[in-house]
Amino acid sequence: MTPSTAYSRDLGDELRRLRETCTGLSGNKLAEKLGWDPSKVSTVEHGKARASEIDLIQYLSMCGKDIDFVNDFRRRYQYAFDEYIVQVSGNLRTVAMAESTATGITSYSPQSIPGLVQIPEYADGLYRMTGVVTEERIPALVQFRTDRQTILRRHDRPTCVFYIHEHALQLQVGSSAIMEDQYARLLFDTHTIRIVSADAPMAATGCVLWEYEKSRPIVFSETNLAKVFVQDPGAIARTRLLFDRLDEVALSAEQSRSKLAEYVSRPREGLDDSGPHLA
Repeated sequence: MTPSTAYSRDLGDELRRLRETCTGLSGNKLAEKLGWDPSKVSTVEHGKARASEIDLIQYLSMCGKDIDFVNDFRRRYQYAFDEYIVQVSGNLRTVAMAESTATGITSYSPQSIPGLVQIPEYADGLYRMTGVVTEERIPALVQFRTDRQTILRRHDRPTCVFYIHEHALQLQVGSSAIMEDQYARLLFDTHTIRIVSADAPMAATGCVLWEYEKSRPIVFSETNLAKVFVQDPGAIARTRLLFDRLDEVALSAEQSRSKLAEYVSRPREGLDDSGPHLA
């Protein structure tokens, strides 16, 4: 069986939602109408098995979808099981699903605070700094980022380690008061923060490793223009080597807390709060 990917699980879940909203049928009932084995609906909807082109046409037709919808879904689905998947930056569903089902999250952020531990005011300021989204979209994007953080408060929350380069702490986003609140958020949250000192010999781009109980790990990386999901075993191995290196050069969790406490207690004098700059 073809290993599932973040995108195959996302598109499978989209099919499940279509079944529920458009037909009101259970998976078993839909399978009966399609003449499928009941397990086939389940594996397709969980992204565990690739549906054939005729399978998709039959399934979507049963949901009342027209030919344009079917063709659009088929176009997206043809890449669902690729080991490298690139999406436009505005696509948020696949990230949310992949993140929310992970049992372990390890990330490295060289330029900004990781999204899962950003306060809303920091996230708002960061979107305004980049200038790549319209001002009207910013409140919705900030809310989406805030909503994603609920996974850290679940009883079965993933084990998280956030490696943050000191350059990300030094980049001031918004006012000094916002930065102080952001430092405090990092200091008092319960997940593991590891600071990579500004003078540490470390050069690498940011990335996230999501790990799962029953699925292959995923490496995720993004820019302002695209999101990349990778399940190639070689890339996973190289990413693990990166995090091994970070574990060697980063401050310990306790040392990182002391470093964050220094940032929280820094005086605000001399900071220009009129806009973003380097602290």
